[in-house]
Amino acid sequence: MAVILAVAAGVLLLLSMQSRMSQAERRAARLEHKLDLILGHLGLREEDPRLAEVAALLRDDKKIQAIKVYREITGAGLAEAKDAVERMA
Repeated sequence: MAVILAVAAGVLLLLSMQSRMSQAERRAARLEHKLDLILGHLGLREEDPRLAEVAALLRDDKKIQAIKVYREITGAGLAEAKDAVERMA
């Protein structure tokens, strides 16, 4: 019985840690989005040279791959990456 309780406690702890990590990641993404808005308002752009790969994929009509690469580069969520790639198109 003690072993089952220990395993259950371990699983709960692991789930709690994953929840916190994803919460921190969501917070970071929101902060990055806000920073992007501020930079855009000021007329400043931070260009990542790897975004050229996203543009090339768009030119080749590979929108889904472009979104995937954009997410890998920026760490953006799916909806944010889709919006950004569609703006690039």
